[in-house]
Formats: sequence, C-alpha cells, structure tokens
Amino acid sequence: MAVNREAEDGLGTVPAIGEEMSTSSPVHVHTLFEDAQAIFTGTLFVSLALILFAQVGMLTGGTAGAAFVLHYATGITLGKLFFLINLPFYWFAWTRMGREFTFKTFIAISMLSAMMEWSPKLFAIERLHPAYAAVLGGLLLGSGCLFLARHRASLGGATIVTLYLQKAYGWRAGKVQMGIDCTIVLLALTVIEPARVGYSVLAAVVMNLFIWINHKPGRYAVL
Repeated sequence: MAVNREAEDGLGTVPAIGEEMSTSSPVHVHTLFEDAQAIFTGTLFVSLALILFAQVGMLTGGTAGAAFVLHYATGITLGKLFFLINLPFYWFAWTRMGREFTFKTFIAISMLSAMMEWSPKLFAIERLHPAYAAVLGGLLLGSGCLFLARHRASLGGATIVTLYLQKAYGWRAGKVQMGIDCTIVLLALTVIEPARVGYSVLAAVVMNLFIWINHKPGRYAVL
C-alpha cells in the first residue's frame, strides 16, 4: 500500500509521497520527551560549533553565517543577530512546512540564540587551531543538524528553504545547503581575512559531507 513516509536527505526530513512500505513495519512517532532531548542536544552541539568558530574568527553558512558577518562588522552579539535574522522565515515555514515544524524550529532557534549568548560566560578556550576548529565544528554542526532534522526541526533561514525545495522539487537538501553555505562564506571576505574564510569553507565541506553520508532515504523510520 502506498503511504506517506518521511524521506531523509540533506539537512532535514520531508514527506516522500507514494513510497511503498510494508504494513507489517509501521512507522513509529517520536514522543514529546524524545523530541525535547533531541532538540536540546542538537542545539547544544551546534552552539558549541559556533562558539569554536567565533573563537578563531571563522564563520559558517546559512542564517548563522549572515549573523557572523554582521557580528564581525558591527560587534553586536551573535545570539541577538541570529534570532533577529530568522524572524522573517517563520511565516514561510508556517505556510510551507507546517505548524509542528515551525514550532520546533522556533524553539531550536531561541535555544541556540540563548546558548550563544550565555555559553561563553560558562567556559573559555585558551588555545584552538583554526583547522581543528573547522573539522570538529563541522562534525558538531552535522551531528546537531541530524538530531534536529530527524525530529522535524531546523535552525531556520536557509535550512527552511532547502527543506522546502527538497519537498517541492526533489532537490538534494545537502547539495543546496552546501551551495548556500559556500556563497555566504565567500561573502565573508569583506569582513575577515582569506585564511579564515578558507578554514570556514573546510568546515562547511566537513559538515555537508557528514550529512550527505549519514542522512539518506530509508535509514530512519521513526518520525
């Protein structure tokens, strides 16, 4: 029997219409606790990655990357900028991706903004090489995004757009996200030195390769 199921690809989960699925293998739904712990853990992983990047003058892509560019240009804190930049995307998420996705995304973005504001006050990093920050940060970002995507949440902005394009047109979200990320990182040449941009590109490649390898249709059957 043809049913709707969540197909995983790129940075998120979106419905795959008409995929054959055995009635003997029902899709289980996440509990509220499972959603809560995954959103918290995923957001924490992402916040740690962004703190690493800020420590060495790097940045990432998407709306977080836009927040980094404005942060380096104006000195306004990352948490405030990230929260404000994502505000226009909630309407798009509400109308295109549904209420559940929008609500979870709002929670994740609010938590990430708060973590970026407060985490630097809770711990300090004395020594960190940009190459190490790029690899570790990229893996943390990829892991965090998978946690969120598998529980129907995102960190807003570009991710919402990539998920919609995947849902509507079948475009691989990971590839679209990589294109957006690399574009924003290249724009950062106006505010940070080229070497830091190079490390930022490395982080984007590590993150998206991790997602591309680990987030494919048929590997995850719980919603």
